[in-house]
Amino acid sequence: MQLTEGKQKFISSWGDLATEWGITKTMGQIHALLMLSSKAMNADMIMHELQISRGNANMNIRALLEWELLQKKSVIGDRKDYFVAEKDFWIIFKKIVEHRKKKELDPLITLLEEISEVGPHCNESKEFCKVVKELKLFSSKADSALENVMNSKANWLIGSYFKMMR
Repeated sequence: MQLTEGKQKFISSWGDLATEWGITKTMGQIHALLMLSSKAMNADMIMHELQISRGNANMNIRALLEWELLQKKSVIGDRKDYFVAEKDFWIIFKKIVEHRKKKELDPLITLLEEISEVGPHCNESKEFCKVVKELKLFSSKADSALENVMNSKANWLIGSYFKMMR
């Protein structure tokens, strides 16, 4: 396999994987392209490489900046913004987990706090309260586990994973 073919396959596959993390395919492709690049790239370069529109490139670059998976760089003598991707996979993992937690788990915990105020007045409300209480307990444990992962170092998680696999 030639380098160009390998890069295209990686970029395409990373884009497909990205949809599983809650980001768009194009966001994943831009991130992959910049991860493989040895130099910062501007939006025009990204558009050309991926054959995407300016609006698509700009919208997805902005989103990647919000997720903190890209950083903006300046090039002396050029007014355009250039971008580099985060290449540390532990940091990438933590940023994705952090963003998904904020978007999905935190609102669920807030909702459960709000609806757990329902009082048990009948058999139906007892069942409701039981389910809410169990989901609230599970969600808070998941939240604590994710916080521990996000605050830990990569070698701790990898070591723990291998201990579990033994």
